[in-house]
Amino acid sequence: MSDPWLCVIGLGEDGLCGLSDASRDAIGRAQAIFGGPRHLALAGAGARGRPWPVPFDLTPVLALRGQAVVVLASGDPFWFGVGSLLAQRLAPGEWRAHPAAGVVSLACARLGWRIEETNALALHAAGFAALGAHLHRGARIVATLRDETVPAQLAEWLSAQGFGAVQMHVLERIGGPHERHRQTRADRFALDDIAAPVAVALVGDALPRGAGLTCVPGRPEHLFAHDGQITKSPQRALTLAALAPRRGEMLWDIGGGSGSVSIEWALAGGRAITIEPRADRCANIRANIKTFALSRQITLVQGHAAEVLSADLPAPDAIFVGGGGSAALFDALWGHLAPGARLVGNAVTLETESLLLDLQARHGGTLTRLEIAQAAPLGRMRGWVSARPLVQWAVTR
Repeated sequence: MSDPWLCVIGLGEDGLCGLSDASRDAIGRAQAIFGGPRHLALAGAGARGRPWPVPFDLTPVLALRGQAVVVLASGDPFWFGVGSLLAQRLAPGEWRAHPAAGVVSLACARLGWRIEETNALALHAAGFAALGAHLHRGARIVATLRDETVPAQLAEWLSAQGFGAVQMHVLERIGGPHERHRQTRADRFALDDIAAPVAVALVGDALPRGAGLTCVPGRPEHLFAHDGQITKSPQRALTLAALAPRRGEMLWDIGGGSGSVSIEWALAGGRAITIEPRADRCANIRANIKTFALSRQITLVQGHAAEVLSADLPAPDAIFVGGGGSAALFDALWGHLAPGARLVGNAVTLETESLLLDLQARHGGTLTRLEIAQAAPLGRMRGWVSARPLVQWAVTR
C-alpha cells in the first residue's frame, strides 16, 4: 500500500475544494483520470480525462496498470459504486481509496436523521418495487435516483401503491454550491425544474397503521402470483422457522411452485435458487421476483431437480422440498448437505409422509404434523374448515 498505482477518489458536488490534500495530490499526479463527464468536469481533468465506456467496462482502467491512474466516483465509492468492482479485480497493494461524504450522509446531515436508523437504497440501479420492504409508518429512507425525471415517476408510483401520504424531500445537487432542497407529499407532487444529480428522502410518519409489508414470514397468499400451488401462509411461516434463514445464506427451493418460500427467505436476507419444471409456474415465480424486487437474491432455474442438481450450483445452507419428493431425490440432496446445513421436507400425501417417516428414522431430525383449521360460514352460523394436514421433516446434518 506504500505506492499503489490506482487511487479511487470520492468526489462531491463541491469539486476539488471539498477534497482532502491527499485526494488533490493524487489527481494532480495522475496520468489518466476516469469518471463520468460530470466528475471529470468537477475535477478539471482536461486532456487527462477518460469518460467511462458505454456499456460500462473496467478494461480501460486495468489496461493502464502500473501508471498513475485516478478513478472518480460520487461520494463513497464503495456504496453501490465502482470501488468494490475494482477491489475484486486488483490485489490489495495496487489501489488506495479516498471516500468523501456520500449522499446518505449528506441527506441525514441536512434532515437531522440518525444514519443508523435510516434505510439507504440505490434506486438508480433498481426498480421502485425495492421500496416495498421498507415503506411503513415511521419509515426513514434515503434513495438515489437515476435522473431528474424520476422524482415525479416515484411520486406517481407511491400514490398508486397506496403510499401517497409519504413525505418526499427532493435533494438536488446536494453538497455543492447549487444545492436545493424541496419537499412535498407524494400525492401532491408538482415540483418542476429538478436538477441532477438528485436523491429523495422519504418519510412515512403520515402513513396509516398497518401500511407496508410485514417483517416476518407467512405473508398473505394474495401478495403472490400463483395457480393454487403455494405453501399457505401459516405453513409457510412454520416452514421458514424450520429452515432458519440467516443473512447471506443460500437456499435451494426444490419444486418452487409460486416461489413463495424463496421470496420469504430472500426477504429475510438470504439468497435462493428456485428449481421449477413447469413453464407456467416459472412465469408466476418471475412475476413474484419482480413484484418483491428480488432479482439479485433469487435465481430461477427451469427444469427437474434431478437434472439441475448435476449443474455447478452454489453450495446450499438449507434445502426445501415442498412436496412430491422421491427417495432418490432426498438421497441426492443429502449428499449436497455440508455439516450444519438444514433440510426441510413437507408432505401432504400419504406416500410422501411415509417417505419422510423413513428418512427421519435413518437421518434423525424432527417430524411435525401441522393441522390448521379456520372459521368459515356454515349455514347461518360458523364452523371449522380444516386444511389438509401437513407433515414436516426438519433435519440439520
